[in-house]
Amino acid sequence: MRNSIPETLSSFYRKLLNPKFALSTIVSIALVIRLLPMRFKYLLGYDPYFHLAYIKYALSHGWVNFFPYALGPWGIQIKLFHPLGLWMTPAFIYKLLHPFGLSLYNAFRLAPVIFGVLTVVFIYLAVLRLYGKKEAFLSAFLLAVSFGHVFRSMAGYYRGDNYMLFWYSVALFGIALGLSWRPKKWKFERFTFYLIPGVATGLSAFFWQAYYPIFAFVLANAVFISAGAFLLRKDDKIIDGVMIALSTTLGVLIANSIGEIFGFGMAGYNRGLGKRIAEEFGFNFGFIKDAFLYLYLKYAVSVAIVMVIILLILARFSKNRKTRYIIIGVLVLATSVVTFHYYGQLNNLIKGIFSNAPIVETQRTGLSDLWQAYGLAFLAVPLFVISFRKRRVSDYILLGLAVVTLPMLLIWTRFLFIGSLAIALMSGIGLVEVYELIAPKVNTKKFGVIVLAVLLTLVPATTAYTGVKNTLSVRPFVNDDWARALEYLGNHSNINDIILTWWDEGHWVTYFAERAPVAQGSPSKFVADYYLGKVSEKRLMSLGVDYIIVSLDAVEKFGAILQTAGETGYAMVVLQPVSTPGILTFTAPDYTVMATPGESWDVRVRIGSVWGVPVKVFVEKGKKIQEVPLKERPTLDAYVYMNLNYGYAVLMNKKAFETPLAKLMFTNNYSRDYRLLYSDGGIVKIFRFVHPNVIVTSQNGSVILRFTNPTGTAIGIYGFLDNGTLVYRKWFNVKGKSEFILPEDLNGSVVVRYVYVQKGTVLDRGMFRIGDALRETGTRFRIS
Repeated sequence: MRNSIPETLSSFYRKLLNPKFALSTIVSIALVIRLLPMRFKYLLGYDPYFHLAYIKYALSHGWVNFFPYALGPWGIQIKLFHPLGLWMTPAFIYKLLHPFGLSLYNAFRLAPVIFGVLTVVFIYLAVLRLYGKKEAFLSAFLLAVSFGHVFRSMAGYYRGDNYMLFWYSVALFGIALGLSWRPKKWKFERFTFYLIPGVATGLSAFFWQAYYPIFAFVLANAVFISAGAFLLRKDDKIIDGVMIALSTTLGVLIANSIGEIFGFGMAGYNRGLGKRIAEEFGFNFGFIKDAFLYLYLKYAVSVAIVMVIILLILARFSKNRKTRYIIIGVLVLATSVVTFHYYGQLNNLIKGIFSNAPIVETQRTGLSDLWQAYGLAFLAVPLFVISFRKRRVSDYILLGLAVVTLPMLLIWTRFLFIGSLAIALMSGIGLVEVYELIAPKVNTKKFGVIVLAVLLTLVPATTAYTGVKNTLSVRPFVNDDWARALEYLGNHSNINDIILTWWDEGHWVTYFAERAPVAQGSPSKFVADYYLGKVSEKRLMSLGVDYIIVSLDAVEKFGAILQTAGETGYAMVVLQPVSTPGILTFTAPDYTVMATPGESWDVRVRIGSVWGVPVKVFVEKGKKIQEVPLKERPTLDAYVYMNLNYGYAVLMNKKAFETPLAKLMFTNNYSRDYRLLYSDGGIVKIFRFVHPNVIVTSQNGSVILRFTNPTGTAIGIYGFLDNGTLVYRKWFNVKGKSEFILPEDLNGSVVVRYVYVQKGTVLDRGMFRIGDALRETGTRFRIS
């Protein structure tokens, strides 16, 4: 009976490690965790709303390139953003499963889950071939539960790097098949499996504009396989590195072909980064029309293959292990010298790509980020070194992956996702190695089982705990307040109207309102300057701004607004309510506001350790904002806004109070050029900017541009094909006219941009798709 518990545990672990049971268990766990956000009504984050908006638009209009409800007043050319596969994939899932009742919304939410779980599956299969059952189960489990991987592959959070990591897992599986294959007919039949990483690297170009790391991962795998085989004197495997490196040339050709049809990545010949790289390295685009692919093919692959061929040649003459280590050291030194020679160019390129911005994703990774992403698994990574005692080529594959990915995850927090694969593999294999090293040395079977339980459950358990906990803590940023406000805006504005709001919220405007925001996807200095009062009305009109949104969300991000604008000296802090009988009390670290209502309000403000009376106090309750009289004279440079509808207060200094953001959000004291369109009493407020405006309508099959304040003298019409080619440009005299009928002969234009001017001064600007203008006014597309 004494050994019944250890025997039971041993039996359980044997069953758990059986591939069929192990894989189904891991898939179930990965699915459950990634499906947790399905309980929410809204998507997570900001970017997914843009992607779903375009998919809806494409399913109504076809896979058009020019999308008018983005980046007003210019619109966005989709093929200059991401390859079409990023949006076609959820649409395909929708069309495939719609007959079974799946809506587009849920198909979109499930897409990241599907590919995230498939990544876990292929990682399991790859490690199973390269190592064994224990290593495969533990590595795949850690990846399945790691928040570092979950947070970009969970339901409702749609990002392109999920696809890239999936295709790399397929590539790694192909490499594993090739290395582990035992010849059956002829000696080198395993080389056919190395077509898989070539095809996988190429197909990744269909899904994401920044797919390029997959080429670096696979090439690093190839070089380190050959180097490892050379050091371990397994000379028959050295050539495998050549074949894998050569397979990525097939990937380059596939990616280049995909770019021609579906759009190139961020280094394409028609993208700013691609042009800059070409200029920096002094080459012209030819057959290969992507700067990264060109440089990769010309330099990276060539150097890698030359290095491996050198190892092949030297392996015939050098059999001494010490000599081989010296040779590898010399090659590493030579590579370092070449890298140093091109350091200036590489550094300029890296700065251009990895520049910091005032957003979370582009901040340096800290220890708290590593813990949140990986739990104890990150601390277990060094244990992977123990695996090298077994002298396996497979260890060098993962070493190559780590050399590329681990530095990446320390650059930006967004690369914690890409680094999650290396962390899971290295820590999983390392833990198994520690167990196998310790287990034979224990005296009793019972103690051995305890060692197994501790080593193989502690790290996975803490990683699973942090993964589940952090996934459960994730919440959508958007809510009913925003959805109502933006849908109201969409129903009470024109298809060509331009919206100014903080860039985070821009994607929500595109989705809910189906209107074009001035900024979305990245910080906008123009919007930041506007909120701080540094943008004139002329500049607003020059961008065609028709509506302005102020919100509690923007107030809470006031620090980011200042950072984006490069300004200091402003202070705006949101305070939360504290229960104190008879007194309105709001606090934040180092700040307090206490107010006693009455005919004259008794209001006290604490800033640090100093108490005083503010200059002005505004209170919003119901649908009214009023400035309340104060009992005492002001003693501090402080302005207070209290919102009794939603229970928060805002404390400002004079400089912040005088900004348009504060005037529009907290007072009724704003310019007559602003008309309140919508207010929910404290979360979202929308104002119409009154200026000579162009309204796009249709009548009797013609598109008509109506002028609300016909003070303009001319209008410029620019017609574009869907591929972005300008085919029509003409100015018309509209002095004294209240409307303008769009000419029918626009040389095949499908998209029109207009500029309404008064003697050289731009009064309004915008764009629209002619087909949208000809539709019934006010009709909005809806797909279930």
